[in-house]
Amino acid sequence: MKKYKVGVIGATGMVGQRFVTLIANHPWFELTEVAASARSAGKPYEEAVAGRWLMQTPVPDCAKKLVVKCAETDIDAIAGNVDFVFSAVDMKKEEIKALEEAYAKRECPVVSNNSAHRWTPDVPMVVPEINPEHLEVIPSQRKRLGTRRGFIAVKSNCSLQSYVPALHPLKDEFGLTKALVCTYQAISGAGKTFETFPDIVDNVIPFIGGEEEKSEQEPLKLWGRVENGQIVKAESPSITAQCFRVACSDGHMAAVFASFAKKPTVEEIKERWSSFSALPQKLQLPSAPRQFLHYFEEENRPQTKLDRNLENGMAVSVGRLREDTQYDYKFVCLSHNTLRGAAGGAILLAELLCAQGYMD
Repeated sequence: MKKYKVGVIGATGMVGQRFVTLIANHPWFELTEVAASARSAGKPYEEAVAGRWLMQTPVPDCAKKLVVKCAETDIDAIAGNVDFVFSAVDMKKEEIKALEEAYAKRECPVVSNNSAHRWTPDVPMVVPEINPEHLEVIPSQRKRLGTRRGFIAVKSNCSLQSYVPALHPLKDEFGLTKALVCTYQAISGAGKTFETFPDIVDNVIPFIGGEEEKSEQEPLKLWGRVENGQIVKAESPSITAQCFRVACSDGHMAAVFASFAKKPTVEEIKERWSSFSALPQKLQLPSAPRQFLHYFEEENRPQTKLDRNLENGMAVSVGRLREDTQYDYKFVCLSHNTLRGAAGGAILLAELLCAQGYMD
């Protein structure tokens, strides 16, 4: 695989920093551009993040001396020096939509962590193990944008990455009819640390703006179909969600309740989880976990602190599968929200796009 020159727009925020650290050691990607707001532009990256570097590892050497460009006014210079960009900008939704389209129209593909384009009908929202076929909509999007190689692809909300992967191998065979999900989400999902979010210490906050709607609706796009150059969302299953912010640094946990048209046995469910493998595993993409779903037999697992970094934070942990009195089954899931759920998931999506020729 050739080396792709990549940029990160929104590189100074928490997810942008995670992108930078992951790209630094990536076998396919070379970091050549970092961009942020006008107030950071013109500074070396190391200076721009001084005093607000949130990663546990130091600023990578490859990024330290890169001069930060303005994500909004330096589009031509950035697009001309990269093969594609990752987007992690913190702006109003309409501004993000316009900015990402501006890059795409400069023939610079955009792989976005943002929610702005998740419901644009011809923009694929992809979890590579679940719906890689949605990338087939890209030619239609290019036609709309008037581009030859520019396009936008997005990843789904971070909370979905815990429970949707566990439901996916069961959905079609057993006819998933409904699910109830309660998510317990780490503070890094809000771009916070314990130092910057003192209100969360010894606390649980029972509201995350917009999160419950995303948790209920975005799976239906993931499970939808490509039709006439657009993605049509699935009509079922019905999903209801509650989302809580909890005092964990990283890791989103989900308590899941599910019912099926054809109720499987416990053994059938565990077998589907243990045997599930998808296109990223077949292609042996660099960021893909060897095993996507890991089931723990211990009754007190998965645990956020112990299991969030499983397979470099790219696997999903599942446990406590048992029958329920109101639904058919209940179980617990866990994923790393800034790795699988954010930057890592976007990098895996970019690897898939490269492997399938969309970045050429």
